[in-house]
Amino acid sequence: MQYPSNGMRNGPGGPAPASQVAASQAPAHNLPQQNQRQQPNQALQPNQPPQPNQASQPNQASQPSQASQANQPQQRQLARVARETTRENPWPLSLLSKNIKQYVDRMSPLWVEGQVVQLNERPATKMSFLTMRDVNEDISMDVTAFGGVLQSTGGAVQAGTRVVAYVKPTFWMRSGRLNLQAQEIHPVGIGDLLAQIEQLRKRLQAEGLFNPEIKKPLPFLPRTIGLICGRNAKAKDDVLVNAKARWPGAEFEIREVLVQGPGAVPGVSQAIAELDALEHVDVIIIARGGGSVEDLLPFSDETMVRAAFAARKPIVSAIGHEGDAPLLDLVADVRASTPTDAARRVVPDLAEENRNLARTVTTMRLRVEERIVREREYLDLLRSHPVLKTPTGSLQMHENVLEQLTQRMRHAITNRIGRERQGLSSTTATLRAMSPQATLERGYSIIKAPGVGVLTDVRDVKKGDILEAVLAHGSMITTVFGTRPPVTEDYAAAEADPATDAGTTHE
Repeated sequence: MQYPSNGMRNGPGGPAPASQVAASQAPAHNLPQQNQRQQPNQALQPNQPPQPNQASQPNQASQPSQASQANQPQQRQLARVARETTRENPWPLSLLSKNIKQYVDRMSPLWVEGQVVQLNERPATKMSFLTMRDVNEDISMDVTAFGGVLQSTGGAVQAGTRVVAYVKPTFWMRSGRLNLQAQEIHPVGIGDLLAQIEQLRKRLQAEGLFNPEIKKPLPFLPRTIGLICGRNAKAKDDVLVNAKARWPGAEFEIREVLVQGPGAVPGVSQAIAELDALEHVDVIIIARGGGSVEDLLPFSDETMVRAAFAARKPIVSAIGHEGDAPLLDLVADVRASTPTDAARRVVPDLAEENRNLARTVTTMRLRVEERIVREREYLDLLRSHPVLKTPTGSLQMHENVLEQLTQRMRHAITNRIGRERQGLSSTTATLRAMSPQATLERGYSIIKAPGVGVLTDVRDVKKGDILEAVLAHGSMITTVFGTRPPVTEDYAAAEADPATDAGTTHE
């Protein structure tokens, strides 16, 4: 149950914490029943009104007279336990307060750890009033110390000191306030804190949070740089001035949070989550300008270390100076010795880049020129070779051979053409001599009969047939006036018969 602190007020037995415990917050359903031996006439006898606690209320008025009690109506029967209460049958607030007090009184004293955020000593009453806050969460409670509890520390306990205290929870019925009664208070020594940090370091290292293999590289030129720093801190100016001096166009997304005390852990962790969620932020710097070991304790807190490990963007830790080494330095992707060093690591130096570019261009030009010279020398060497100096020299012999072969081929072709031309002329003459046209040129003619074609036998025609005579130049139509068979052995028999001489007339 959390009881936030709202200040200091006076309560029974001295000032008490100002935080109120609402009835809805009190764990009434878990409270034990009234102790019959101590409160015989209270919860176990619901027909009677609850009696005031004489020990805690010494100034309570005396009980009403019997006559006034007789005039009062009969009291309703109260619920025995909290879960049996109803809207029609609620508990009196006094009964709830008594049950809470009884529950708290049964708690054993215990050791608690926290940080003193407020201290008020009252020498006159020999009492001290403190407000202790949890070292990780935003939870605080009021503490009362009697006698020389604080004096025994020799002034070592001040506002901001981390302490362990042996306390007994106490509940004030009238005001409904809960505070802690301190019997011992001891400041946590540096050695104890460092031992706790060392144990945490070993545990986180065993989980692999510090492995170099998972470190994320820094971008060459981030679009936007996330910066987490204290409010109006010099570390902020160191990062901004040095980053812009190196790269004037550097853009920043700044989150100013507490970097010391109880609020540092939640503030820095939330800032990491916010900047990591921004798409245009490429790297996150966590900067603080050094301090004592106690001042840097939040940066060894497990919550902050895990928040940095969970970030998707590279984390640059710039906490303190070279000798300071909180656990955040181990989990960060890059550890910078100072905020100024962080600025130098996240952005390139424009002047240096320009010089590098000029050197690179010069080097490239020299190397190109050297390459050209080497290639030119090699080309000259190749050109000095005979085969390249007179490329046709090796072909001259082959050219002569080719010329001879060409001439021989031409001569052979000429002879072949002459022979073929002579043969063609002879063949042409033979063809012309054997040609029908040549025969016709000599005075012969070709006689054709209709339906018979070229006539070779006079028996194929008779007197009166019309024939066509083809001459060397043109043709003519003739009529058969008669035929005269040739005198051959084939016609020997025909000579014996008388024959009528017939002639042929031409039209």
